Amino acid sequence: MSGAAPLDKGTQGRIALPFAVVTLIWGSTWLAIHSQFGPVSTQWSVCYRFAVGGLAMFAVAAATKAPLRMNATGHGVALVLGIATFMINYNLVYAAELHITSGLVAVLFSLLVPLNAIFARIFLKQQLSRPFLLGSGVAMLGVALLFIHEWRATDRSPHDVLIGIVFTLIAVTTASVGNVFQGSARARATAMPTLLAWGMSWGALLDALFAWVTSGPPTFDLRPSYIAGLLYLGIIASALAFTLYFNLIRRIGAARGGYVNVLIPVIAMGFSTLFERYRWSVEAAIGGALVLIGLVLAMRARGDAAAPRR
Repeated sequence: MSGAAPLDKGTQGRIALPFAVVTLIWGSTWLAIHSQFGPVSTQWSVCYRFAVGGLAMFAVAAATKAPLRMNATGHGVALVLGIATFMINYNLVYAAELHITSGLVAVLFSLLVPLNAIFARIFLKQQLSRPFLLGSGVAMLGVALLFIHEWRATDRSPHDVLIGIVFTLIAVTTASVGNVFQGSARARATAMPTLLAWGMSWGALLDALFAWVTSGPPTFDLRPSYIAGLLYLGIIASALAFTLYFNLIRRIGAARGGYVNVLIPVIAMGFSTLFERYRWSVEAAIGGALVLIGLVLAMRARGDAAAPRR
């Protein structure tokens, strides 16, 4: 439990901007996701999202002169990433938001921090320290208060809430598998634009098969709001955000990188305050403060190593 060296000031400076950008993007995606609900099934909307994201990443790979081809091993890595992150995870997230509020989904996704830490410890042999665990504990206490607030605020039936929570828990587990897997030595051997281009493309193909089986032939919505939301989710929230996020994980480790998802509920509630006149309760305000305190403690502590130990 001695852990890796704490983040030096240079590393903290280099990760500050991408960390902030990812949290702001993913903290706002609930607005765009709700624009996808309507005549198009959630399954096809997920497929379209990662088809757009995959095309954007191929354009990035070409522009940065990253290789567009991969060997069989590389495709195997991309396929696993596509199944875990871009198929199972997001289909369940979209389905969960039909049963529970996006705020509750965002809060439950904070579980990525302990899951990433556990899986990284098991599969990548990354170390954790007591101060890091202390900071995580403080943040999780804040998450618990946010969860209580969202639970009390929901107007859904207990049956809907249970279904939504189960979907989200499975989604966050598969997301964590994808997070940790892309930090493995095999995944690191592939340029990030190439890995994401093929991972999203494999995910989109599997999403299309799943959508056709579960909801029938493809349909599309020509409303400007749907198309704008789709482009935002595909290009900004997928291609850009996942590039920044996975590079963060490679640089500072899966557990620390997972803190993006702890801040997302706070950011989402901030956007809701601006656009939906969200009113903060006492437990929500305390919970948000504890999340920020826990983040500071965890990032300054000796934490998980960025690279796997052999």
